[in-house]
Amino acid sequence: MYIASQKRKENIAEYLLYMWQIEDLIRANGLDIDRIKASIIDNTALEPSQKNELIGWYESLIDMMRSEGVQKSGHLQLNRNVIIQLVQLHDTLLKDPRFEEYAREFYKTLPFIVELRAKAGEQKAGEIETCFNALYGMLLMRLQGKEIGQSTTDAIGQISRFIAMLAHYFKLDDNDELFKDKE
Repeated sequence: MYIASQKRKENIAEYLLYMWQIEDLIRANGLDIDRIKASIIDNTALEPSQKNELIGWYESLIDMMRSEGVQKSGHLQLNRNVIIQLVQLHDTLLKDPRFEEYAREFYKTLPFIVELRAKAGEQKAGEIETCFNALYGMLLMRLQGKEIGQSTTDAIGQISRFIAMLAHYFKLDDNDELFKDKE
């Protein structure tokens, strides 16, 4: 909760990847708040009142996961909404000639996106979601200690640069600063 709130303000891409990780942590603990307390919350150096807030946060996420039917896979609507916001900003930036650098970065990334979608058989995921799926997949591979080839590393590097740029523009837009210098 505390980390998520900080990441949401600072870097929307890190926030989204963190929230996907939280969804998976909840699933790994069987959507059981007692297991989450024992494996996650009890190991934090928080005050009792902060731990209670964190328990409440996890409980609300568990309730949302159950009500939205994403207990086994998928993402919470609040996380899908972030993707929707990022896609909307992405579309705006691509259409605006003042953001040529962004468009160039996207078109450098597009071949990797197409290749990833073909390999994964992802037909319904858009470009932005495909990028996040790739970044999250890389995170999981690293956590599992799996070997990562050079071509994958290169692809993830380009995707990371592109998503970092999108996240930067998102933060500017969130602070009503995106178009100030462009007018």
